[in-house]
Parts: sequence; C-alpha cells; structure tokens
Amino acid sequence: MGAFKSAINSLSCFQAALVLVLLIATAETQMAEAQSSSSCSTELSSLNVCAPFVVPGSTNTNPSSDCCGALQAVHPDCLCNTLRVAARLPTQCNLSPITCDTN
Repeated sequence: MGAFKSAINSLSCFQAALVLVLLIATAETQMAEAQSSSSCSTELSSLNVCAPFVVPGSTNTNPSSDCCGALQAVHPDCLCNTLRVAARLPTQCNLSPITCDTN
C-alpha cells in the first residue's frame, strides 16, 4: 500500500486525476446506473486510450488524437462527478487525503 501512495504522490495532479478516473470506472458504472446514466461509464471507458500519456515514467507527453477525442466525448458532468468520487476515496479508505502538486 505504501508503494501505491508513493506512486500517487509522485504524479502530477492531472496525471493522478486521470489515473484515478480510469481506476474507478467500475465504481462510477454502478453510480451511473443508479442515476440512470450508463453512458457516463461508456464515456469513461473510452479514456483508456489516454493511459500511455499519464502513467508514471511515460515519455509520451503529447496525447494522441484518439485520447483528445475520447476526452472531448466525456460529458463535463460525468468527468466532474467521477473526480469528486475519486477525491473522496482516500478518506473513505481511512487514508490521508491526496494533495496534488501544481507543477
């Protein structure tokens, strides 16, 4: 678990947010279904094409057109709700809140 926290802390804020979005897509699917919004989970699943640009150690800094297109297709409410859920996860797991570096 310490290695996971260390890896998360070394990511930039955007990278950490996108990685968390990808990790909680399943949880968001359940939440989206409860809200009758199953399209959100589909939109989030399409963000997998962005993974090569946000994983730690990636030398690829420019997202592909596929990644940009997938991100553009995600409804802002879907993305914002997912980020809110992701931001609550550490506290709900009795972990310290994640503080993102602005660099």
